[in-house]
Order: sequence, then C-alpha cells, then structure tokens
Amino acid sequence: MRECRQAGVRLSALDTSPIVHGSTPRQALRNTVDLAMLADALGYHRYWVPEHHGMRGVASSAPAVLVGHLANVTRRLRVGAGGVLLPNHAPIVVAEQFGTLAALHPGRIDLGLGRAPGGPSPAVDAVRSEAERTAKTFRQQLDELQAYLDPPEDARVRAIPVLGGNAPPLWLLGSSPGSAELAGELGLPYAFAHHLNAPMAADAMRAYRELFRPSPRATAPATLVSVSVIAAEDDERAQWLAGPIRLKVLSRARGSRILLPSPEEAAAYPYTGDDRDEIAARAGAVLVGSPATVAEHLQAVLDGTGTDELMITTPVYDHADRRRSYELIASVADRLRPGARTQGVEPGPAS
Repeated sequence: MRECRQAGVRLSALDTSPIVHGSTPRQALRNTVDLAMLADALGYHRYWVPEHHGMRGVASSAPAVLVGHLANVTRRLRVGAGGVLLPNHAPIVVAEQFGTLAALHPGRIDLGLGRAPGGPSPAVDAVRSEAERTAKTFRQQLDELQAYLDPPEDARVRAIPVLGGNAPPLWLLGSSPGSAELAGELGLPYAFAHHLNAPMAADAMRAYRELFRPSPRATAPATLVSVSVIAAEDDERAQWLAGPIRLKVLSRARGSRILLPSPEEAAAYPYTGDDRDEIAARAGAVLVGSPATVAEHLQAVLDGTGTDELMITTPVYDHADRRRSYELIASVADRLRPGARTQGVEPGPAS
C-alpha cells in the first residue's frame, strides 16, 4: 500500500503502549504490535516507542527490545525509539543495541534520543544512579555515543555491531527551544513534542533552523512534530472519545495519577466550572474531531512549525477506537501540505 505521504507530507506513529483502566501490560504490548502492523499496512512512515520507567500507565520501558520485535512483524515501516533516554545508559550499550538492530533490519531503524528522567525518581535511580547519570553532561554523553556510532580508525574501544555501515540515523528529541538549539548546533535531525508543549513548537523549530549547521548526519534541517490526535467519524464521537484523556489531565493537575478511564466513566464525572477551565487550559494540545476537522488542525501544525512530518499519538481508551483513529487520519493524508521552510530531507547514518 502507498505511503501516507502526499505533496511531501509524511505521517508517522508514536505509541507509548498505554495501559488503560482494567487492562494489563501484556495486553498493552499486544495492542502495540497490532497497531504497528496496521500502521505498516496503512502506509505510515515511522513507528516509534518511548522509554519510561515505573509508570503504571505505560508498558513501553525497553525500547530496544520492542523495536526489534516490531521490526520483525512489519515489512516497510521505519521502527525506532522515541526515544532512548541517554543519561540512563552507558553510550556504548546504546550503540551496540541499535547497531545490532540496524544490522538485522537495514534501512529501517531510527534512534531517537532524549534527556528526561523517564519516570519517578525511585524508578529512575533503580535504572541508573543519579551519580552515574550526571557524571557527564548530556552533550558529553551524546558526543561519546556519536563516537561509537562513527568510530575513528584508531579507536581503542568499538561498538562492533555498528561497523560496516550499521549505525542508525540519530534524532534528538525535545519539547523546548533549548533542545532545538542543541540539535541545530550539532546538525542532528530534530523531533519536537507538540503533544507535551504545543505553545513552544513554533519557537523551537525556528531556533533549530536558525542555528542548524550541516553535518554528516543531516546536510539540511530535518524535522518531525509529534501530535496528540483523536479522530472519529464525526466531531461528536471524537469529543466523546476525548473525555478520558481530559479527565486524566484534570486528575494529574489535581495531584492524582489515574489510568486512562473509559468514555462512560469520564462522561459521568461531576465536573465543576473550575474543572472545565482547568481542562481547557491543559488539554488543548489534543486535536479532536472528524477527518475534516482533524485535517484542518494538522494543517495548522504543519504551517506553524514548517515541518513535513507529523508523528501521531492517539490517547483513547478502546484499542478498536485507536485503530480507527489511525485509519481516519491516514485517509486525510492527501489533504495535507508541508509547512513553509521545511527542507524535506530524510536523515541518514553516519558516514
């Protein structure tokens, strides 16, 4: 089937393997496998999974393991980490893991990198102690990783699986102008988390382009923007499906972390006026509606950020509704146009 790309716009997918109320990690991971296979059939370009630790609602904790399995059950998709949280790992281990994946699945593996903790402090400390995470700056860790991915001839230590052209493309992930500036200075492709910080998207992308320096990994700015989207056959149905994520956002703002509830539970909640104001202020980044409505919202993101690739994450309760949302979003791909200032360059591995 054709790729979800018309007039230069790519559609990709970001999947946290959400554990909803009443479900289990096993079911969440099975749903991820099913959705990746659907995305492959629908023509999505990439499928990324994140690294989170100790979070009840997220089953994606080991992206290298999950990426390998998803690459095995799909045929065309680029599969990657969105992302590996580099301070949690020795850089050589990341290079070895993703070099192995790239060797097994040539041309299909992406390595996205972030610096966030990825979970509550006790869980993150159990993964790697704070002293180890902060012994080097993020920039130093990133430089070390790149040296393993593209080793000099006289390197004393090498990540053997990357040799012979098996280094995957690197992406730097972020939700602020600071991360955008670093990506630009290093000449790395940049993925902005609109779903986490929509108001800063335009500024971050502008900063990235202004500071971009060509490198072996990207000769011109290369970007994507991750967007939270809920699509349904009509606006009313989509708003109904968005009720759970809005209640979850409200609960978090009130100091309580809950698993994503059902639409029925969300609709029955006794919202106050203050609750509705809080939801309006905090949940506006979720783009909700029919295919026509969603297409308008997505085009606004493309125009505002100047990107040519949107990575879709869909926070709904029922897996069948999540599948349908991705189908409907794919159906409007031919209505989308790349934003101005985009370069449309697919990043490559180190030379």
